[in-house]
Amino acid sequence: MRTPMVRARLLRGSPLRRRSDAVEAWTALVVAVLVAVGAPLVGVVAARWAYVDARTAAAEQRAERQRVAVEVTGRAAGARPATLERGHAYRATVRWTGPDGSAREAVARVPATAGAGDRVHVWFDSRGRNVPPPVDAATAWQHAVGMGGFAAGGAAAAVLVVHAAVRSAAMRRRLAEWERDWARTGPEWTGRGV
Repeated sequence: MRTPMVRARLLRGSPLRRRSDAVEAWTALVVAVLVAVGAPLVGVVAARWAYVDARTAAAEQRAERQRVAVEVTGRAAGARPATLERGHAYRATVRWTGPDGSAREAVARVPATAGAGDRVHVWFDSRGRNVPPPVDAATAWQHAVGMGGFAAGGAAAAVLVVHAAVRSAAMRRRLAEWERDWARTGPEWTGRGV
C-alpha cells in the first residue's frame, strides 16, 4: 500500500492528480512531524510543569506538617482494620509530649503492626489534625511522568483526529471532482448522450 506522499509524487504531472491528493500528502507530512516531534515536546513541557507544581506542593506540605513521635495507647472507637492508606492500616488513639511540655492526645492513622505501647511516627498539620506525610520526590516524579504521558498522548490524539477530518474532507472533495469529471467525459467513453 502506498502512502499519500508516495501516491502524490507518482501522480505529479498526471492528469489524474487532484489538488486533494496534494493536500492529503502535505497533511500526512505535517501530521508525521507533529506526532513525532510536537507530541513529545508537549509531553515534556507538561511533565516539567507538573513536576515543578508537585515539588512546590511538597515544599508547602513540609512547611505546614510536622512529624511527631507518638505512643499508641489503643485502637480508636469504630476503627476498621485493613483500610490501607500509604502504609497505615487503622486509626488509633496516640499521645505525645508537645514542644511546650504539655501532654497531648489525638486519633491518628498508625501502621498495621503497631500495638498499644508502641512508639511510631505520625504527621500533624499546623492545626493539630492527623494528615498523610508530605509528597516525596518519587511521588512527584510519578505525577510528572503521568501528566507528561497523558499530555503527549492527548496531543497526538488531537493531531490524529484533525488529520482524519482533513482526510475525510479531501476524500469527499476528490470524489466530487471525479464525479464532475466523469459526468463530462463519461458520455464520450460509453456512447451515451452523444
